[in-house]
Amino acid sequence: MDLQALKNKYDIIGNDPALNQALETAVKFAPTDLSVVILGESGVGKENFARIIHQYSSRKNNNFFVVNCGALAKELVNSELFGHVKGAFTGSTETRKGYFEDANGGTLFLDEIAELPLESQALLLRVLQSGEYRKVGSNKVEHTDVRIVAATNVNLYEAVKRGKFREDLYFRLSAAQIRIPALRDRKDDIYLLFRKFTSDFSETSGMCKISLKPDAIRLLTSYRWPGNVRQLMGFTQALTAQVSSKVTPTLQRIELSAAELTPFMPVEEGEPIPVVFDGGAAAQGTGAGAPNIDLQPIVKAIFDLNQRIDELEARVNRRQLPAPPEPVEARPQEAEWQGAEFAAPTGRIVDMDPEKQPQQEDRPLSLKEKEAEMIRQALEKHHGNRKLAAEELGMSERTLYRKLPDEYRKK
Repeated sequence: MDLQALKNKYDIIGNDPALNQALETAVKFAPTDLSVVILGESGVGKENFARIIHQYSSRKNNNFFVVNCGALAKELVNSELFGHVKGAFTGSTETRKGYFEDANGGTLFLDEIAELPLESQALLLRVLQSGEYRKVGSNKVEHTDVRIVAATNVNLYEAVKRGKFREDLYFRLSAAQIRIPALRDRKDDIYLLFRKFTSDFSETSGMCKISLKPDAIRLLTSYRWPGNVRQLMGFTQALTAQVSSKVTPTLQRIELSAAELTPFMPVEEGEPIPVVFDGGAAAQGTGAGAPNIDLQPIVKAIFDLNQRIDELEARVNRRQLPAPPEPVEARPQEAEWQGAEFAAPTGRIVDMDPEKQPQQEDRPLSLKEKEAEMIRQALEKHHGNRKLAAEELGMSERTLYRKLPDEYRKK
């Protein structure tokens, strides 16, 4: 097998050992009729591997269907996959084929398979085992000859332990699996991909290609690229459009230094985006060396846990508060508040039972107390979510945390 020819045919760039092993495994699985699951983060190119499996199989002249399971409405998943008969549900005015019937003799690529409801997973398992299925609303057993290639960015074993994925389906699929490395684990390929993307974009737009000086290459490869190849492609195209110019006889390429590249590098604002950590499986037999453990998922998990704790504390300590005062003219002079209306949210429900009303002093509230009251109401409205509460109040999340009432602070 000519690995480079395969990469050229499917626009796969890189020489990382783990990437090469994934390609070799895909080609070995292809001639068989095994169901295959492709594992990898979003944006690593799982669909390309599914197409390779189809094209190198005996089914290559038959249909290849791509189904994004995460995009299917949950109440229509079974109908989309298996079809339905006329009158099966409201709006089903005619009998309709499903993907398993349309793909008969070919390959069905089920992307984001972990998003399938458990009921649909049970029906899928039956098809994998016997090739049998029923249309929604029908008792007639039908048969199909379809090869399943599935993909997910979820750790399926963890999903099984949480009850989100059927154990029997997991064992059925996991026997033949392909793991695609994340872009941050194949740093030597990042600049190769960058050159490919800027070259392709320059050809279609008539603009100069972008090249990078050594310090700029180090800057590019030091970023973690949570969106993987898909994110790098979008970044490269946008960068070329912004800093390049039309090709002339004397200008074919523009070279950037790290200082010139820095203003255009992605900045992750707000909460960090979690990435899937596979528990070190990437290092097992991949030839890629020790895994580069990303701390972002741990930070995100801690943040979510603190949010849940805050929400539970708020539920335990929640009490009825006096109605908010009339809006006042005075407003904080802090920069985060500029342009925000200093008015209390509406729609608050108050228990009118006199015995349950809190005792309160008959005195006007201070500006600080009014501000605290507004923060309480915003946090209650958004179930303790500080980010949403801060957006409603027109302040930064950092400022909101600094102004939190005592009962909302972490002990």
